[in-house]
Amino acid sequence: MSAMDGGPEVRLRNAFDRPYDDAISAARTCYSPRVVDPDEVTERQRRNIGPLTFNGGHHTVYQHATFEFALSGISRQLVWCFLHAFPFYNTEQQSQRYVKLDEVRAHVPPALGGEARALYVRAVEDAWRAYAELTRRLVPHTHAILSDLWRLRDRQSKAFGRSVAREAEKKAIETARYVIPVACHTAMVYTVSGLVLHRLRRMAATCDVPDEARDVVGRMVACVEALDSDFFSQVGEEPLADDAALERGLPGAALGDKAAIEAFDRSLEGRTAKLVDWSARGPQVVADAVRHVLNRPDLSDEDAIGLVLDPARNAYRLDTLNVSSHAPIMRCLDHAHYVFRKRISHTADSQDQRHRMVPGSRPLLSRAVPAEVDVVAPELIRSNPDCHALFREAVESAWDARARLLARGVEPSPALYVLPNALAVRFEESGSLLHLLHKWTMRTCLNAQREIWDASMDEIEQVGEVHPELMRHVGPPCAVRTGLVRPRCTEGSHFCGIPVWRSFPEVERRI
Repeated sequence: MSAMDGGPEVRLRNAFDRPYDDAISAARTCYSPRVVDPDEVTERQRRNIGPLTFNGGHHTVYQHATFEFALSGISRQLVWCFLHAFPFYNTEQQSQRYVKLDEVRAHVPPALGGEARALYVRAVEDAWRAYAELTRRLVPHTHAILSDLWRLRDRQSKAFGRSVAREAEKKAIETARYVIPVACHTAMVYTVSGLVLHRLRRMAATCDVPDEARDVVGRMVACVEALDSDFFSQVGEEPLADDAALERGLPGAALGDKAAIEAFDRSLEGRTAKLVDWSARGPQVVADAVRHVLNRPDLSDEDAIGLVLDPARNAYRLDTLNVSSHAPIMRCLDHAHYVFRKRISHTADSQDQRHRMVPGSRPLLSRAVPAEVDVVAPELIRSNPDCHALFREAVESAWDARARLLARGVEPSPALYVLPNALAVRFEESGSLLHLLHKWTMRTCLNAQREIWDASMDEIEQVGEVHPELMRHVGPPCAVRTGLVRPRCTEGSHFCGIPVWRSFPEVERRI
């Protein structure tokens, strides 16, 4: 199991040369008739201005310094519950949709020993074997669907046939990854400001995998300290201890409540995402805001809403660069707000949470996961009995391994790592129309991950029922751009092959 041995790898790729002096010079600029440079900072100012600004809550000066890290050998669970659980970061992460997982690479909690460690390692290896077999079984299934969709029989091109074969394997591994454990290693470029790094250091104990979080963040901090020891020695707050973290100190069971889970699922009424609250006067407030921004009291509600949402009247809607927050008229959409209740898999939510301006209150899985198998099975697996049987065997084996770890006294947090990507996650998520509009544009494309596509389609349908005037021009790029600009599809060679723009939102998705 050499691929599962060793700790994470953390490397500082890029950083400011003098991050602490940069912060102090920014603070001094607030009281200066000119911009103060870092090389003008004195030792006395380092000692006095730094603590004065930090302790007084004037933290923006610590946002100017930025740190770009290369992270590898970290778990998907750490990324989901901590590194991506808030809005203020940037990251490019290795994709399980497009990178085949040929080698077993997963986090093993260092505290595990003896029988518990052996049990854990066997569970991870079993999951990888199931992934490989599921991929093998899915390839002919996905190839048949794609061949039919893209009319492979009618084409004579061998190159096109090879492209279909490659895409079929991609769809197979994208689906098979549902049985891979959340302990699976990932790699990423991860960029945060100095202020965010201070917060990560402070809050590592609050997440579901505090030991791994402390280890990884500790290595990040050490990289910065090697560059500039003052950045953490002069200012900051100490990391929270376990007993000081509210989430860990409150009493609660280690297993999710079955009745509560069933009640949550019933409340969805068969949907992936259920609209549970919204701005009652959203259309009227948006129209008022447009009139006020443009100083056009003569505009009717219909005209005002058309100016901000109709791509034939608002060219910002056609821009592939999302400029919404920079356009005064588009910011009017921030006043309409919607709340959804959702149930999706851990792996789908790992992508969903990248829409950072549509935040969710995601659960502590160490408290929420029930004793019984609780997963989301992809449509491609559900529609193939042979694959579904293997999938069920794999996820049941993972739950059994977790139960045996708990029975041996392993804490709920490290025991979680053996559970699969298919693990069901339930939470509330909300956002303004401004940011939901961008999300829906990206995620109603047929290239979007299936679960997120299903949730997005649920969301736009329900918002359309309560606020139809705000949803007349919502859809994937090809539907928004049709008749106005070419190419309709912004995906280039990744075009799904289906003229979605002709019938959206009436779309049949087969893969």
